[in-house]
Amino acid sequence: MRKAFMGMRLQRLREERGLTQAALARTLEISPSYLNQMERNQRPLTVPVLLRINAAFGVDVQLFSEDEEARLIADLRETLSESGTGDTITLSEIKGLAADMPMIGHALITLHRRARGATERLEAMAASLGVPAESLGVAPPPMPYEEVRDFFYDRHNHVAELDEAAERLFLDADLGIGAMDISLERLLRDRHGIRVVIQGRDDMAGNEHRRFDGDQRVLYLSRALEAGQRAFQMATQLAFLDHSALLDALVGSPRLASAEARALARIGLANYYAGALILPYGEFLSAAERLRYDVDLLGEMFGVGVETICHRLSTLQRSGARGVPFFFIRVDRAGNISKRQSATDFHFSRVGGTCPLWNVYAAFASPGRVLTQIAQMPDGRTYLWVARTVCHNRGGFGVPGKTFAIGLGCDLRHADRLVYARGLNLSDASTATPIGAGCKVCERPACPQRAFPPLGKGLIVDERRSLFEPYRAT
Repeated sequence: MRKAFMGMRLQRLREERGLTQAALARTLEISPSYLNQMERNQRPLTVPVLLRINAAFGVDVQLFSEDEEARLIADLRETLSESGTGDTITLSEIKGLAADMPMIGHALITLHRRARGATERLEAMAASLGVPAESLGVAPPPMPYEEVRDFFYDRHNHVAELDEAAERLFLDADLGIGAMDISLERLLRDRHGIRVVIQGRDDMAGNEHRRFDGDQRVLYLSRALEAGQRAFQMATQLAFLDHSALLDALVGSPRLASAEARALARIGLANYYAGALILPYGEFLSAAERLRYDVDLLGEMFGVGVETICHRLSTLQRSGARGVPFFFIRVDRAGNISKRQSATDFHFSRVGGTCPLWNVYAAFASPGRVLTQIAQMPDGRTYLWVARTVCHNRGGFGVPGKTFAIGLGCDLRHADRLVYARGLNLSDASTATPIGAGCKVCERPACPQRAFPPLGKGLIVDERRSLFEPYRAT
């Protein structure tokens, strides 16, 4: 841990608990003058003091972590760049705001995202109606999936309440690893009197995988599902049956303002519980560390697919038993991001697309192959990325299937814990591929793949030279 000057956060913690400096100093077994110096950023917050804060108040040390601050800095840089003030505010000023007044920083980001979202939705609606955007009144509220995405993002993709509940059931019911679908079918029958019936394509609506008939106490599952997928669907139904009150409490978050968002989040949380049940935290983390996070071997051990394993790896952030903090993403060939889960501070822009130099797009050219990449962001932070394609083909001949590329990334300082670092020179920065957070906010002017200028930057036009390839006549 580097020297952390976090006086404002420490002062906020004290004021929220109604303590004087003298009272807090007694609790932390330090002198009032030393506490005063820490609150005025004249002394750094040390690890021993941080551990005493955790012991006395049960405060998650993530509140004072470097990763949390880095995430806030990245979000603030994007916010200020899009607002056109990126040139007038220095990086040191942004870091100072993130360190000393993080709640104000979060408020600025929230206000900006609301304004940006409203503008983008207004423009899209105007385009669909064929009228100028100014002719429309108030912008519509955020889309439900946007609210749910931000809900999980705020939690670092870890829901401790559901993880603990799933692990308790795994141990109490003696489910064990392997053939989880058989164990869960028995559990549904014995505990809830529910029969599981496998049905063919003609008996299920569209791409429906699961349908529950509460009156008949029957859970219908699609025959197209594999064993691990059937287990996941049965575990999802158990979440609704056993933890309905907990799901309701979780979706009561102010982040979820609309009824549609709360309904969508409830399904997402039930799916989270399902993943936590068939991949129980302790067993899964132990296996992941032992196998050096080899996704294929973990899938073979737990009987589930690659995507499920990658998704679960991005949730292992239990206090006191953290795995590698991963960022997980799923994209299609057109660059549409359908999944974006983060247990770390890695930051991709929410506007302007993603970076074509990122290996998740190269995966489509090599179906089934595992691709690795050391990638560096404009701020100098470097990551190891692992990418591959996954296919979901459940139709007959001539029926289009679904193909995605999934990416699993982590900060380079964790890379030596992964089997995928084998053969890579982790110490040579020159081997890193320079990527960005999307052209609208990327700061790399000489990038060969730049599509358009970054927001808030003027485009320098020089007839003697061709500086901006996308606009050059061909």
